[in-house]
Formats: sequence, structure tokens, C-alpha cells
Amino acid sequence: MTRIMTADGPGSATGTVDSTLSDGSKIRAQHPVRKAPSLSHRWLTLLTILAALSWSCLAQDSKKNPKHDPDAIGDRNVGQGVNFYSLEKEIAVGRQLAQQVERQAKVITDPVIAEYVSRVGQNIVRNSDAKVPFTIKVLDSEEVNAFALPGGFFFVNSGLILKADSEAELAGVMGHEIAHVAARHSTRSATKGQIAQIGMIGAAIGLPYGWTGYGIQQGAGLAIPMGFLAFSRANEREADHLGLQYMYKAGYDPTAFVDFFEKIETLENKKPGSVAKVFMTHPMTDDRIKASQEEIQKDLKPKPEYVVSTSEFNEVKARLATLHGRRKLDTNSDPNRPELRRAPGAGTGPVDDGTTNTDTDERPTLKRRDTSGGN
Repeated sequence: MTRIMTADGPGSATGTVDSTLSDGSKIRAQHPVRKAPSLSHRWLTLLTILAALSWSCLAQDSKKNPKHDPDAIGDRNVGQGVNFYSLEKEIAVGRQLAQQVERQAKVITDPVIAEYVSRVGQNIVRNSDAKVPFTIKVLDSEEVNAFALPGGFFFVNSGLILKADSEAELAGVMGHEIAHVAARHSTRSATKGQIAQIGMIGAAIGLPYGWTGYGIQQGAGLAIPMGFLAFSRANEREADHLGLQYMYKAGYDPTAFVDFFEKIETLENKKPGSVAKVFMTHPMTDDRIKASQEEIQKDLKPKPEYVVSTSEFNEVKARLATLHGRRKLDTNSDPNRPELRRAPGAGTGPVDDGTTNTDTDERPTLKRRDTSGGN
């Protein structure tokens, strides 16, 4: 029989053990007793472990966050989040809205223009995280604007193409709008709106759920539900971030995106109201421009060369400028104003019709990145 005695005293590191042998004799031996760790020591150990894990996770995220890696495009879920809409329902909603747009606006059917713009956009879609097919059309509107409906129904105003100085600038705007669809900003925003409406039932507002419950935004006489246009600042920043990656992966110079929005900002400052109101909802602020520039430097590894523009872009601009010029001649006449005519044979002054001289060389314009700074 073995009997364990209590420790010799409080805080003692040893204890006594009495053992009775078979012949009845007893043996007493000293036995070390392990102290229980104090509460403060346990907390210190736990905090040390948590701190080590936190730093490890942060270091791993900064290096491997797929949202910052263009090579991960297509294999990451950028559209995750609370969403009441399945992809199938999102496409159905977008199709209905697209039909509404086409009933109110004029779609340009010129095959050269339509095919070119669609091809540029589809190239960016193939290099994006989008999970839905895209239908891309050009609207006959001088307003500098483009918008992508849920489900991949994408409209580009002719005014946007005319305002761009290169195919890369056009690709930058298209990449931004494609990013809104890839991240499912429209249906996620609509979901938040529905949740907010459900929470306000007690106020007896009586607003219907869904897209029809949102306001109407006018744009060149076009009524557009605001549920897919009024994105949050976080949505806009994410679309900037993803759009830069998409145009970069498609082969375009990402700095063209910043160049275009700086130009739009300058245009609006010089001539207020010249840019679509939807662009002014979340303007390309200095903070967004700076953030985009930093992301280009940090996340987008320089390439030896980029596509800047093509002769096709110049041809499409020329065709659109001719189309817009004809409409101005047809619609800007005022019967109450005096009409001036030049005598036959009289010379005419230079006319700036906004066109760009086309290049007979069919090769795209390439921009080589300056590597003298070392990279």
C-alpha cells in the first residue's frame, strides 16, 4: 500500500511519500512536487502566442492576398458577401434593365463601331474575375459615360469614346465598370437596401423591394434605376483596384486609367456640367488618383511594353465624330436665328471636329516603360 502525504508546506517544491512494504516495514521518501503556473504567467504565455500568430497572419496576407495579385485573377472570389441574388437571378434582372435602357436610348448599330467596342471589352472580361457573360453595346449619346448593369449588360456612350485619347484610356474606364460586375456591387448594394427597408417596415414607408424601389437617374434623357449606379466609396475604390489589374492583364498601360480621370476632373472644373452626373456621384478625387498610382507601383510589375492605342481606335473615333457632326447639323438649327452662308468659292477657316488623324500603320501603338530607374 502506498500513501501520499501532503506537501511539507505552502509553496514547497517537495512532498513526502510513505510506502508500506510486504513485510510490514515502512519507507518514507522525498518526492518533487511541480508548482502550478500562476495566472499572470498563463496570460503572458497566451498573449505571446496570439501576438506571434497575428504577426504571422499579417505578414502572410501582405504577401499572398489574392486581391493584390494579378496572377490570381479568375481564381479568386471577389464577389463574395451577403447577397440575396443568385447569379441566374442577377442575369435576369440585368436583362430586364437592359431592355428598359434600349427602349429609351438609341443603340449604335454601325458594325465597325459596335464590333470594335465589344471586342475591346470582351478582351478585358476574359482577363477579369467576372463569372457572367457580357453583352456590350454603344449608346448614341454625347455624354461622357459608361455603365454596366448586373449580370454583364454593359453600355458605353459614344461621348466617352470621343473624349478618350487612346484605346488604353477607353480600356481603363471599361475595366472599372467590368470590375463592378465582377465584384457584384449592384446586387450586394440592392441586398443592403432591402435589408434596410425590412428594418424600416415599422415606419410604414411602403417602398417596394427590389430594383424598382430605387430612385431614377436622368442621363441624356435616359431613366436608369439608381440601385446599380450609386455605389459606395468602398465599392468605387475596389472597382479602381480591380479595374487597374484587369486592363493591365489585358496588356494595356494602367497609367492611362489615371490619365483619363485626371482629364475628366480638369474638364469638369473648367466647364461644370460637361461630365455625366453619374461620374460626379463619386468623383475621381485626389485621394483615389493617388491610391491608384500607388497600386500601380506596388502591385503591377512593369512590363517591357504596353498597348496604348491602335489604328482601329482612331477609325472608330472618326466615324463617331462624323455621326455626331451630322446630328448637330440636323438638330441645332433654330428657325428664329439668322442664318449665315458663305459665298461660293469662299475659303473656310480650320474646323476642329474632335477627330484624330488615323494612322495607316495597322500595328498598335506600344509604350515602352522607362526602366532607367531600376526595378
